Amino acid sequence: MTGPAHSSLLHFDAEVFRSSFDRKPFGYTHDLHRLDLFSFDNLLKLAERYVPTQPDWFVAGSAPTPGTEFYSVDHGYLKPHEAMMRLEQGAHRVLLKRLENHDSAFRDLMDLLFKQIIELNGGLHGQKVVRRESAVFISSGAAITPFHFDPEINFFAQIEGEKRYHVYAPVAVSEPELERFFVRGMVDIAQIDLDGRDRSHEHVFPLVAGLGLHQPQNAPHWVETGASRSISYSIVWETDKTRADGRVRACNHYLRQAGLQPRPPGRGIDAAKAAAMS
Repeated sequence: MTGPAHSSLLHFDAEVFRSSFDRKPFGYTHDLHRLDLFSFDNLLKLAERYVPTQPDWFVAGSAPTPGTEFYSVDHGYLKPHEAMMRLEQGAHRVLLKRLENHDSAFRDLMDLLFKQIIELNGGLHGQKVVRRESAVFISSGAAITPFHFDPEINFFAQIEGEKRYHVYAPVAVSEPELERFFVRGMVDIAQIDLDGRDRSHEHVFPLVAGLGLHQPQNAPHWVETGASRSISYSIVWETDKTRADGRVRACNHYLRQAGLQPRPPGRGIDAAKAAAMS
């Protein structure tokens, strides 16, 4: 299959989707691995074009443990296509971000998938999308991505190889942990401790080509690849509502420092808190 010719490339259990969207992780199936867009040769050519566009790419080695500090992992000073050519000689992780800005076919694919997801969700419910991006991950076998969470809604699809994806429901992260991240107003990964995390909230997804998972916003996770090369794809987004919730949590950080016990988003004077941080 050369491109996104079909309107339904993602396949969900509608009831699971409705009950769990952006609340609990859940699995689904897909046909994305059948697209020529995701062939290794096509991605290698794309990676070569990425070189002058940093920070749209990220290269790192494998973390020694899931609890390793995210940005402490050695990156080897390799460009993305160089790391891709050495996947069998070392443990490398390559992330190509914002694919839609580098290849119009990936923009068409992102638009198609987003439309399907939002239609199944019954629309945006009055929210406005403020950031929407896609990415591809190319990793060596036996590579670990350390524990962290992201401030975005994520649909993740395995294209090639195997991955064991450990993801916790967002309730596994405390409000003070979230507040410390959002007070910085960043769109980046958030490092938190894995030790002592409540394992009852952990979901483990053994992924192969054709399988995917939904990762709610602020759901902490860590990932390990199987024995061979892995290729994965994700589409993520934020809305004005999720951004406003982040500003509420930033305000709560300062209220907590003042000795108060602020209510989390959805349970208090959110508009005033968000406006104060704006």
